[in-house]
Amino acid sequence: MFGKIIEMEDNIVVIENLATPTANYINYHVAFNEENRKVIGEIVSIKEKEIKVLLVGEVKDDVFYAGVLKKPNFTTIARLVYKSEVELFLGNQDISSKNNLYIGKSNTYEGFNVCADLNDFFANHFAIIGNTGSGKSCGVAKIIQNLFYHNDAELPSNAHIVLFDVYGEYNTAFQDLNKIPGIGYKNLTTKLDFSEGEVLNIPAYFLEVDDLALLLGATAAAEMPIIEKAIKLVYIFNSKEEIMQEYKNDIIASSLLDILSSGKNPVQIRDQLVAVLTYYNTPTLNLDTSIVQPGYSRTIKQCLNIDQQGKMNSVSFVVDFLSKFKKLDLSTISTESNLVYDLDDLYYAFEFALISEGALKSEKVYDQLNQLKIRLQQIINSPNKAFFSSTEERISKEKYIRNMFLSDTGKRQIINMNLNHIDERFAKILTKIYTKMFFDFATSLEPRASFPIHIILEEAHRYVQNDSDIDILGYNIFDRITKEGRKYGVILGLITQRPSELSHTALSQCSNFISFRMFHPEDLKIISNISSNVSAETVEKLKSLTPGTAMVFGVSFKLPLLTKLELPSPMPQSTSVDIKTMWFSE
Repeated sequence: MFGKIIEMEDNIVVIENLATPTANYINYHVAFNEENRKVIGEIVSIKEKEIKVLLVGEVKDDVFYAGVLKKPNFTTIARLVYKSEVELFLGNQDISSKNNLYIGKSNTYEGFNVCADLNDFFANHFAIIGNTGSGKSCGVAKIIQNLFYHNDAELPSNAHIVLFDVYGEYNTAFQDLNKIPGIGYKNLTTKLDFSEGEVLNIPAYFLEVDDLALLLGATAAAEMPIIEKAIKLVYIFNSKEEIMQEYKNDIIASSLLDILSSGKNPVQIRDQLVAVLTYYNTPTLNLDTSIVQPGYSRTIKQCLNIDQQGKMNSVSFVVDFLSKFKKLDLSTISTESNLVYDLDDLYYAFEFALISEGALKSEKVYDQLNQLKIRLQQIINSPNKAFFSSTEERISKEKYIRNMFLSDTGKRQIINMNLNHIDERFAKILTKIYTKMFFDFATSLEPRASFPIHIILEEAHRYVQNDSDIDILGYNIFDRITKEGRKYGVILGLITQRPSELSHTALSQCSNFISFRMFHPEDLKIISNISSNVSAETVEKLKSLTPGTAMVFGVSFKLPLLTKLELPSPMPQSTSVDIKTMWFSE
């Protein structure tokens, strides 16, 4: 079949075609036997008189290495690779080995499996990409099922996989894992009627400054101090400690003094003072608090009376009285305590944070910062409030996360977060808050990476974007994890039909790819640029892949390989609508 080498340019070798009739060996591999090595190439084109071969690697001492340092000699005659050589670049064929991750069957070599080194795949960020209907959901389900169904001898009992399930597809695919001894699966849902199981919940007291900025849609870094102060104030206003009452008096007094010095007319000042003391007061500082002067005493409310000339003649007494309260440093307050609070308590704290920051002095500043309070009120008045209900007793974040992966009978390895019943914006917020919580937990552990967590994001282009987080928070949590997460054992898996819409930073840090059929030119361009061992010929193949067939490449694969993934059993609920049945059924 193979004659002499006619031409070599870059990594393409053109060989004389001697076969009559021409056989179809496209995608098969050939070997050029050289001294102390074999150069391996892939047949990418066959014509009547010539065969084009793409050089892909070398074999030395029965070990395959991707890339070719030296091209074959013109006198070397090519041959099809032997079966014993195929395994060198397809991966170990033992699908039951704990060191192997079974992906599927070779689409080129009948009877051969395509496997990835388990550590090389799951110790690195990965992406599963492809157009709608190309087989992504089935592929994800099957690969995870393979982890537990093929490794009969040793199961990954210490795995921690969290799947953010946008459409609620995967519950059916994984619920049978609970039948395997020592293996557990849990479905957390956003459906509030409990018909699909336990509703996911983040206690309100878990929400830190960055979390609240995401939840409330902060649009400027200037809003962060108000959020930070609100968290401080929620501790002050809900704590029973005596020192906290002193802080509360100080904050109220300082706010009232700001109003008194605002330069507004007496009626406006009086109304604002009355409004503040009506909602924010203590036993020692309220509208009925007496201000004692020589010979008489008056309440604060009485001192705010306005005479016929429009003056508050006794307001100086109020100023003197308020000035006597201690000036305490809020920065010394620790928010680490056993205090439990909810979103309503946070709303109360936000109201006072605005007042205590002097926002009332400027309508423009107040209107801008007040948007945070308004958005919090909208959440409180919506069904979404249920996702932040607080436990009666405070639980630490570490215990909360560890408990997620525990059941009455043992460990859970997979948590499915069903986000199907909330809107896209809120789903993105919850995903970011949970992801940050997992990352913070992992970075606090000793020894490092002792509790690996894999976060798999369905429809990742919705969440992992080049958005404004970097301007407000100083980081994007997904970009941060893709850059820093591996050393802490936090790994991202990105499932998307539009890689061109993903954060470029996040996608560039992925080391393994399973690419199903793709058409869009921008997406194909992204694929051609993300891996050094993906050729133009390989990218071109992605356009014609059948559903369920993928091109796999990256650090856990010796070569880009066409792979047929088997259907999962049971299946996820991801199949297309059956129009014939729906249209013609009675």
